[in-house]
Amino acid sequence: MSARTLFDKVWDLHSVGTLPSGQTQLFIGLHLIHEVTSPQAFAMLRERGLKVLFPQRTVATVDHIVPTENQGRPFADVLAEEMMQALENSSKEFGIRFYNIGSGNQGIVHVIAPEQGLTQPGMTVACGDSHTSTHGAFGAIAFGIGTSQVRDVLASQTLALSKLKVRKIEVNGNLRPGVYPKDVILHIIRKLGVKGGVGYAYEYAGTTFEQMSMEGRMTVCNMSIEGGARCGYVNPDQVTFDYLKGKDFAPKGADWEQAVAWWNSIRSDDDAVYDDVVRFEAADIAPTVTWGITPGQGIAVNETIPIPESLPETERAIAQQAYEYMQLTPGTEIQGTKVDVCFIGSCTNGRLTDLREAAKFAQGHHVAEGVKAFVVPGSERVKQEAEAEGLDQVFVEAGFEWREPGCSMCLAMNPDKLQGSQISASSSNRNFKGRQGSSTGRTLLMSPAMVVAAAVKGAVADVRELMV
Repeated sequence: MSARTLFDKVWDLHSVGTLPSGQTQLFIGLHLIHEVTSPQAFAMLRERGLKVLFPQRTVATVDHIVPTENQGRPFADVLAEEMMQALENSSKEFGIRFYNIGSGNQGIVHVIAPEQGLTQPGMTVACGDSHTSTHGAFGAIAFGIGTSQVRDVLASQTLALSKLKVRKIEVNGNLRPGVYPKDVILHIIRKLGVKGGVGYAYEYAGTTFEQMSMEGRMTVCNMSIEGGARCGYVNPDQVTFDYLKGKDFAPKGADWEQAVAWWNSIRSDDDAVYDDVVRFEAADIAPTVTWGITPGQGIAVNETIPIPESLPETERAIAQQAYEYMQLTPGTEIQGTKVDVCFIGSCTNGRLTDLREAAKFAQGHHVAEGVKAFVVPGSERVKQEAEAEGLDQVFVEAGFEWREPGCSMCLAMNPDKLQGSQISASSSNRNFKGRQGSSTGRTLLMSPAMVVAAAVKGAVADVRELMV
């Protein structure tokens, strides 16, 4: 058989057949659901008298609408409470494993599946959430899907999908101090564009990714969708296996050795042919901040906001919108831009290593006067582990609020919202207009360490200055 990529191998292994539309009917190994996109899907099943075909392959949790301050039931938000009850009832009715608040396993869907070893190499993963690409960090191919597709997976455990092309994105070299996986993916999206990945799966390769932790790889894969790619993945290696070993759902005993051998076999072949290859050098990547209204509108923290003439003509219209919405002036420095709110969390950067790194910079400093800063662990396990290490105390002593797990201000489908035209320094993944709950609120994306720097300075700052 000719040399193949991991994407080709996993796709072919899960292909049930070719549909009349020409699409592949793809078997889904793991289906993750939450309270926002599942109620309508379950209602569709009931209307048709259908059951969940493989309930053991579906795992549910709550994350988007849960409050992070007071999680007492019933929720103050009536709609949020209705969504909670709908998922609780549906999970019970259809026999689905459900991680509710207080179970010790609740959290953001893309945090809990990896930390429990539910996500494994060679899998196909689907979830009614655009950042399902996170799970590609394990050498899985993972797709965000819509509500009708959630119904399809519940009823048939398959999806109708068109096969993607594969672009290999190589990054080589050591990241400089103060530069994190978040900066790597923001740099890639800046260079390739928010539509550059349309029709592609991104394979992240090169020594920079080989040296990254699993949690760093998850950050990168998480934001593949922001670059237009349907999914992104990293070939499984010893870093992957070390992370998974001993996890709740990871294979045990003799099954473990057999699994590792198979996981190694699905890696992209050395002579695999790609539809496109792009290369970057880690040394060229700096701490990065978005200045606009798409994740592709990013610059190094020591750069100035681009002037229209410096941009390709196709990008000038959206840039003009960004200048006006963000109330920022072309040609001025992003560093020093005042911030009102600083948020550390989300499925991009709410894991334990994110909190550890942020705490290093918070230690011995204090949030600037007039700035609201808060930390939201990605799951109940992350919260428990962080508290066992004393990270919560570090943050609280530095003037941050320490919250309960949830999606929080990433998308503001809960009480955590910007007010008016506040500016947020955010470790999340999207800076769209109104994304954080206010129709005029403004979002600057950056790494958790950079969020701490902004909180301490009261303005966008270079985290490397806190390293001195």
